[in-house]
Amino acid sequence: MLYFPRTAGRLSLLLAACLPGSVVLAGPPASYPVADIAASLRENAHAVVRRSDETLVVKSAGRTVETVRRAVTIFDEAGADYARKLVYYDQLNTVSYLRGTAYAADGRVLRTLKSSEIKDISLSDGFSLANDGRGRLADLRQPVYPYTVEFEYEVSSTNTLFYSTWKPQPDEQLAVEHATFRVLMPAGLALRYQERALPAGTAAVKTPTADAGQAYEWQVHNLAAVEAEPDGPPVSETAPAVYTAPTQFEVQGHLGTLTSWQTLGLWNYQLNAGRDELPPAVQAKVQALLQGETDERARIRKVYEWLQANTRYISVQLGIGGWQTFPASSVAANGYGDCKALTNYCQALLKTAGITAYPALVRANEEDIRTEFPSQQFNHVVLCVPLSKAAKPDTVWLECTSQTNPFGYMSSFTGNRHALLVTPQGGRLVRTPQYLAADNRRERLADVYLDAQGSATASVRTRLSGLEQDAYTGLASSQNLADQKKAVAEHLPLANFSISKLSYQPDHRQPVPVLTENLGLTLPGWASVSGKRAFLTPNLLSRWSALPAAVGERRTGVWLDNAFSYADTVRIHVPAGFKPESLPAQVQLTTAFGTYSSQVQAQPDGTLLYVRRLLVPRTRFAREEYPAYQEFRRRISQADKAQVVLVKTEA
Repeated sequence: MLYFPRTAGRLSLLLAACLPGSVVLAGPPASYPVADIAASLRENAHAVVRRSDETLVVKSAGRTVETVRRAVTIFDEAGADYARKLVYYDQLNTVSYLRGTAYAADGRVLRTLKSSEIKDISLSDGFSLANDGRGRLADLRQPVYPYTVEFEYEVSSTNTLFYSTWKPQPDEQLAVEHATFRVLMPAGLALRYQERALPAGTAAVKTPTADAGQAYEWQVHNLAAVEAEPDGPPVSETAPAVYTAPTQFEVQGHLGTLTSWQTLGLWNYQLNAGRDELPPAVQAKVQALLQGETDERARIRKVYEWLQANTRYISVQLGIGGWQTFPASSVAANGYGDCKALTNYCQALLKTAGITAYPALVRANEEDIRTEFPSQQFNHVVLCVPLSKAAKPDTVWLECTSQTNPFGYMSSFTGNRHALLVTPQGGRLVRTPQYLAADNRRERLADVYLDAQGSATASVRTRLSGLEQDAYTGLASSQNLADQKKAVAEHLPLANFSISKLSYQPDHRQPVPVLTENLGLTLPGWASVSGKRAFLTPNLLSRWSALPAAVGERRTGVWLDNAFSYADTVRIHVPAGFKPESLPAQVQLTTAFGTYSSQVQAQPDGTLLYVRRLLVPRTRFAREEYPAYQEFRRRISQADKAQVVLVKTEA
């Protein structure tokens, strides 16, 4: 279930006479000279948007035309992507034209884009059985900086479920001279919109049109480039934006109303109603599978695991097929489907078992949806199964596209966010499972055997649970040990080492999945030996860095969205003839940002025991709290780098 954003636009060329693709020695007056850019916009910018005009013309409930004209001055290689333009199209979206021009720093025309230079490419994702997504790709990159590119394009659409989103400053280190966004609505259709982070004094200017419709316009000027700040939101979430949405829409003859989450969910329900009929043979298999099983959760697990064993995910994206599922009978016959089809199939299997379940639309692998602005913001669907016989309200969530996903686990892909439950009564926002610090654990036990020359070997056992194991699941299933070792080595905070052993053991019997990593290390020169003394850092693998010093005033809040709990125990086996001369002081921190402790103790058998604990909850703080958060990180970094001093005894 993939939804591609529609971007299109109109750009009228400023050139009067120029041979396509040729170098121009003389021509029209200068356009976009770099010298005209204010110094405040050049600062910290890889590129500057000189002019951006975007217009959405809503022709009717079933048709829109979107035009864009945008000129961008590019200062260096980091901004070179702005010299390329990809305009998406499919059977519901048509590209009317795509044009482009490149200008030198002084404004002279360097070249104009020839139609033969525009590539028409497939946007197949590599796993779709059928995908009608294509793109027109233009490339005006130049070898000498700075230069300016200007693109103009237009897209007509018969998919009015989507209206434009205006983000005049979508990326960091991008400044904006001037940008305008217009929406023209016909008589009888109302525009819904939401403004976010617009500069002071910026708001929609509304004017009536000659045909009794309504025009809306927004403008921004002189936006300085910004950077993403440490542990802050991405620039795309804080930069100026205007989101728009229809009140009435149509997709291939399927009319809908979008005035609330309830009406959007109702359209999705009606679009897919009646597609859950299963062949009698499959119904019989389900009955046999569940014979004698009375526990509701166990019945759901058996159906889900049977689904995983007997189907596979293959995406199909053709027209209305982005929202309307294939019938359950089709999945039963073919053994494959996309996320909609597999979710619908699992729902049908559970229905045969007497269990009610509902599809839930979700925005996967991205920031959560804007819950206060009902609109089409989803790119995936999962299955929600309320437990009717549970002692207290409970729900099972199923990711139906995976053959390996643990039962009931949503992962970082779809967990910790809102979803739109699709029911016969319409849509209702619900939350997918939240994985907090108690779920996302990393528990590490290491034995380090040090020799008198400072080299060591280590045996490390790490137990990862919840979101902490997500990044390792693909690695753990790899059969290539060399690739596994290479991937692990890239993330170890060690200067000189080799991996002697590596293995993984998954455990999906827990409420959240668990993965255990067993790692063997050879550590030449792990301790620094100088005369009678050896210096070592007992924190083997879990060092936190301090945050960089702030440049200017902090703009954004502190977003600690990844809750976790870390526990590290390191047993250092000291070589004969050495004893501790100096041990780090115990550290204990308790703050709103989290808790931390570390200590090193000498044991009766001569070993040193290093114990470190760190817990960070899922929280957000105002920007004024950043200095305190910096101090929290600084003190942890300092403690993590603390050293033990061993001294050689006379004996």
